[in-house]
Amino acid sequence: MSTLTDTTFAPVSFTEGAIKELIKLKDQQEIGDDFGLRVGAEGGGCAGMNYVLGFDQKKEGDQEFLIDGIRVFMHKAHQMYLLGMQIDWQDGLNSRGFTFNNPNATSTCGCGTSFSA
Repeated sequence: MSTLTDTTFAPVSFTEGAIKELIKLKDQQEIGDDFGLRVGAEGGGCAGMNYVLGFDQKKEGDQEFLIDGIRVFMHKAHQMYLLGMQIDWQDGLNSRGFTFNNPNATSTCGCGTSFSA
């Protein structure tokens, strides 16, 4: 399996709000240190691809990044779809949840969790 990759080459970034929420979720759900945050893309959704974001264990083909103190797993094939993406946390009256600012997305759906590249 791959070893830890330097964060200067991390394919995604997190806002301060996203980092705080991810740390809070990990603590609340008592997620162990053998888990990291899986960031990826999968086929489906109204625009063709869905974002994957959730705590998981490292799998074959994953690269591992340490981004702002968050252990991140991403399959290397997903990087071409997600390179340069910023993940944010919104906690307002009109929207609440993680949002994805993906410069590679040619279109997105109304809910913001599906895209096409």
